[in-house]
Amino acid sequence: MARKSRSTKRQQQSDDKNSVADSAVKKGRKRGVNLTDSEVNESETKVSRQSKPEMSRLSVDFFRNKSCTELSKALLGQILCRKLSPNGPLLRGRIVETEAYLGAEDKASATYNGRRTDRLEPLYMSCGTCFVYFTYGMYYCMNLSASGDGQAVLLRAVEPLEGMDTMQTLRAKSRKAKSDKLFADKMLANGPSKMCMAFDINKDNINKVDITDSDLIWIERADTVPEENIVSTGRVGIPRAQEWANKPLRFYIKNNLFISQK
Repeated sequence: MARKSRSTKRQQQSDDKNSVADSAVKKGRKRGVNLTDSEVNESETKVSRQSKPEMSRLSVDFFRNKSCTELSKALLGQILCRKLSPNGPLLRGRIVETEAYLGAEDKASATYNGRRTDRLEPLYMSCGTCFVYFTYGMYYCMNLSASGDGQAVLLRAVEPLEGMDTMQTLRAKSRKAKSDKLFADKMLANGPSKMCMAFDINKDNINKVDITDSDLIWIERADTVPEENIVSTGRVGIPRAQEWANKPLRFYIKNNLFISQK
């Protein structure tokens, strides 16, 4: 009986595969096109991909088992997700640029020399905690705490993937003068403050949120960016950090059009 059951299952799988192929061919004929074998195979592949489960979220172990520098590189290519409300739109974007801040030893870090205040408390919380801060008196930026005390990764730029219309609306709110002109896709989140505006991230709604355990914001696992495709250079806007100003602690995906600057 078991042998007969396996045979029946194989026959069913064969029938399903043929059904997919037949459907693809029929669709092609309706368009007046004869599909090649490779095109039929491509159609089968698309069906197979659709049946795969959603990408998993990054867990706390992803953050815990890496140095701050390693984490900054590992986050490249991963997918930042933001749910504006339970029934609201989902925003998604690929992380394409980061900066590492190494805490007590790093003169560019807010926690240099072990500085610790109520405002900086997220940087001493569980790794993967969001630290959202106000800069230049008008913009927000977001860091993620790393495994070392006071260490963090600044998310500098994101490549929008989903929810761009909503991002356009959120970015338009930041304009000083009203305009119907749309932002270019590559300009929606190509900077730490632009990213926060496009993803509606501010101190009131995201600060101190654990990104590994939240329904508001999380990161989906995606393909790792190979080391040879990661550019390392000096961080942006820290001229007073003396010898730390030019240390190669900024990382971005090579040839990506959505970074803030080269």
